[in-house]
Amino acid sequence: MIVIPAVDLREGCCVRLREGRDDARTVFSDDPVAMAERWAAAGAERLHVVDLDGAFAGAPRQTALIAKIVDAIRPIPVEAGGGLRDVAAVEAVLGAGVTWAVIGTRAAVDAEFLTEVGRRFGDQLIVAADGKGDHVAIRGWTESSDLTVVELARRAHAAGAGAVLYTDVSRDGTGLGPNVAATGALAQAARVPVLASGGVAHVDDLLALARVPGVLGTVVGRAIYTGDIDLAAAIRAVRAA
Repeated sequence: MIVIPAVDLREGCCVRLREGRDDARTVFSDDPVAMAERWAAAGAERLHVVDLDGAFAGAPRQTALIAKIVDAIRPIPVEAGGGLRDVAAVEAVLGAGVTWAVIGTRAAVDAEFLTEVGRRFGDQLIVAADGKGDHVAIRGWTESSDLTVVELARRAHAAGAGAVLYTDVSRDGTGLGPNVAATGALAQAARVPVLASGGVAHVDDLLALARVPGVLGTVVGRAIYTGDIDLAAAIRAVRAA
């Protein structure tokens, strides 16, 4: 399992939200490129970037900034999402140099779209399965879908996506610990590599997820910004586990 630092973009700054709520926003830097370089220097093997402006607006807003981040940390690969709700948006973010495009809302509400982007982009896609309980949270986590997380993950597998990014929304940014049981159940049911996210507060959380079959990596946000997790030390601990 790899440890994947998150850089969430909002109005040009690097921020973290609590439970996906924009009114519970903490700004950690006004220079997201420098923050990305910091995590690269600490040994990150991959970076997770979210265009929060795009997620809330329903269309990308920070593609140019994402391209600057990609250029700054080459050859470290970047996965990026936020507002990718049509083929052109996916093409644009991949054109900005990211290795994987993360799609969420439209993949959950439009099965034909997921099939189409899967046909076009295959394992360059990561499908975000953001869970509010058993069901998928959509539209910047402001609504819940009738679709379950497991159902979406199975559709992602059928579409040829490279991975599913599972986030327990109720734990994201809280430091309450990841939902290890739900992550493991999803990995077992979906038959597609899973990236875990949400609630990681300590290195022990990462080690617990590293023991779950099918978990390819874990995205870490607030804990590395507050210093509760030292990224370089965490990477070493997970590699040694």
